[in-house]
Amino acid sequence: MDLYAYRSGRLFCEDVDLTALAAEVGTPAYVYSAGTLRHHYRSFAEAFAPLDATVCFAIKSLSNLSVLKLFVEWGAGFDVVSGGEVFREQRAGADMSRVVFAGVGKTDREINEAIAAGVGVFNVESEAEFENLARLARAAAAPVTAALRVNPDVDPRTHTYTTTGKKETKFGVDIERAERFFAAYGRDAYARLTGLHLHIGSPVNTIEPYVEAITKALALIERLRAAGSTIDTLDIGGGFGADYETGQAPQAARYAEKIVPLLARTGLKIIVEPGRQISCNAGVLLTEVQYLKAGGDKHFAIVDGSMTDLIRPALYDGWHFIYPVVLPDGAEPPVRSRQYAPAGAMKVDVVGGVCESSDFLGKERRLPALHRGDLLAVFSAGAYGFTMASQYNSRPRTPEVLVEGDRYRVVRRRETYEDLIDAEA
Repeated sequence: MDLYAYRSGRLFCEDVDLTALAAEVGTPAYVYSAGTLRHHYRSFAEAFAPLDATVCFAIKSLSNLSVLKLFVEWGAGFDVVSGGEVFREQRAGADMSRVVFAGVGKTDREINEAIAAGVGVFNVESEAEFENLARLARAAAAPVTAALRVNPDVDPRTHTYTTTGKKETKFGVDIERAERFFAAYGRDAYARLTGLHLHIGSPVNTIEPYVEAITKALALIERLRAAGSTIDTLDIGGGFGADYETGQAPQAARYAEKIVPLLARTGLKIIVEPGRQISCNAGVLLTEVQYLKAGGDKHFAIVDGSMTDLIRPALYDGWHFIYPVVLPDGAEPPVRSRQYAPAGAMKVDVVGGVCESSDFLGKERRLPALHRGDLLAVFSAGAYGFTMASQYNSRPRTPEVLVEGDRYRVVRRRETYEDLIDAEA
């Protein structure tokens, strides 16, 4: 579900005409629908309510401060993976006891700042990290709560770069090591190791990998408790899929149908960390056609957006539906599918101006006839869009615009050339 729709041949975000918005703020630009974010967050909160779960929005997917303040208003917790993300949550006014801090390479500075901020749970990923966390907590005379990230050796059947729950990843420890881990560290006075953390990968568009991972984790918890460990928390992680194509991923209620019964009578505190499914379809990237070009048998639409704005296609071969913001006269709104082709469609590669052959937003897209100045929308760009943007080729980063009903506001201004060099000597 999202709140983007064509009205009289023009694309709207909620009640805002995106053609008029682009004329005001320029392109490329990210646009977010507050109503879509709220819908998907509430869907998760309601689906996992029988477990009284803490829903921690994964801010790596979308970290704009104004957006985070909305989640604070809605009562969300947060999943963070860096000191910068801890800082963002403090500035957003989050209840830091509802923040969980993951990541394999936390520095002393990041850990100390998170301890001082009162972060609720540290998800630790190695023996060395746990020892360091305990040392720093002891030095600060500030006991912390920790959960061990466990790799259940489950294949999430997603891109190899975003598969994180197999034994052969840099994340967490395998189940056999987990038992030795608790035996060695489970009684530390300053880093209270009382939970397990799972995160098998992203995006995961089927439910079975979660069922398999949670089943393995519950069996491990039984063995750990039998050996004398206190386990009161299970963080089942995130990675839930999103609809890059209509109907591609299960929604929160369908994941919960299988997950909630597994956990309902365990007595565990449950944490869930959705990111992509909440933010993905809340955002589009608006970009303008600069030039049309033929090369051999191919046709190119060269736009002012690029891999510096949206790197997912270049990095993961990520697929995003792309379509004009203004439809040809009499045309029907498109169906967001790889197979969709309007009458008279032409195959076009939508590419940017960066000096890399990997700089594309979409390949072989069946689009209506395009012209210089046409406005395109790259859909499902709210997750891992702006958060992964760069200044490569000294390209200033785009603005971010938040729509609420019939109003919008720029929540991050477009960078200037001066911004590119401000931090340089």
